[in-house]
Amino acid sequence: MGRCDEDASGGRAADKCYHSTPFTAESPDMTRSSGLLLGLVVAISGLGCQNLNHRNLALESVLPPNERIPNAEYKTTLPVYVVEPPDVLSIEAIKVVPKPPYRLEPLDIVQIKGLNLFPDHPLDGTYQVEASGVITLGAPYGSIKVVGLTVDQATAALLKMLKKDLLDPSVTITIAQTAGTQQISGEHLVAPDGTVNLGSYGQVYVAGRTLAQAKEAIEKHLEQYLESPQVALDVLAYNSKVYYVILDGAGTGDRVIRLPITGGETVLDAIAQVGGLTQLSSQQLWIARPAPDCLGYQQRLPVNWNAITQQGNQATNFQLLPNDRLYVAANKATAIDTAVGKLVAPVERLSGVILLGTNAIRNLNGSFSRNFNNNQGF
Repeated sequence: MGRCDEDASGGRAADKCYHSTPFTAESPDMTRSSGLLLGLVVAISGLGCQNLNHRNLALESVLPPNERIPNAEYKTTLPVYVVEPPDVLSIEAIKVVPKPPYRLEPLDIVQIKGLNLFPDHPLDGTYQVEASGVITLGAPYGSIKVVGLTVDQATAALLKMLKKDLLDPSVTITIAQTAGTQQISGEHLVAPDGTVNLGSYGQVYVAGRTLAQAKEAIEKHLEQYLESPQVALDVLAYNSKVYYVILDGAGTGDRVIRLPITGGETVLDAIAQVGGLTQLSSQQLWIARPAPDCLGYQQRLPVNWNAITQQGNQATNFQLLPNDRLYVAANKATAIDTAVGKLVAPVERLSGVILLGTNAIRNLNGSFSRNFNNNQGF
């Protein structure tokens, strides 16, 4: 039977469709399964404005679980998330060790610990390399320029400076955090070209990849600069997976609202997000669900609004999936009134222009007549 592959999370991956048997009328499995699914949709749509007092569990029970229509009572999980523009990723640098020999750069943070120094002025803490390339140690030590030096060279330079005022000083310098770490960690927008910008480490292409694949790609890219880097990756803003609510404007133009999808929204949730039905809306709603090209059909799921709101019935309170269109038809009486208004408006404007022109001509004729009579002495 032709169907869509399920991913590891149990969702349906629309881009992995195939037919294990040719899609023909002679394929009994395809005919039976398609007929059952079509029968379920027809059974729901045939109810129209009637009350939905129960679900047809007998019909649903013979459908494979991955071919049921998810709703508020029976929800399904979405496919493994695939990163796309304009998602926002949260990247945390767990292990960032520069490859030797690393030379200190502005904004690097180093740990300095010294012995046999001035008793009232210990050196034991973290210090940042300033933009000018120096580390300010404070009085009485002053500052030392370390940019471009390795850790060993910076240690030797600091020790040499301390020996000018102290007999037997000892000091160690270690890297606490590199400037590159600060560029890696944080929020990163997936650009239109599908990459995330890691500052001085360049760009990494992550579009079309799962989180695990994107994490692997980032770490592999960082291996050019770091020793066995490790990062933690998560999605901070799910901006690329959306659904649409389309409100028919009864001839005045449709209103389209684009909403992000988090995985559990239903028809009722969507209408709540847009502030409810408007005075132009009817109670005729349906979901237009894009189907994979290989299935060769379109999915339209009718919604019984009265049953959802007045009876708490969940049968047509469908779960929304990425790229779904929830269409709210306009009130027919309002649509007819708008259409008639559009037809009548040009006639009214034309009549107004003709009437205005007639009055103007009449006024001009009256003015000429009075002027003529005055000139004749009447």
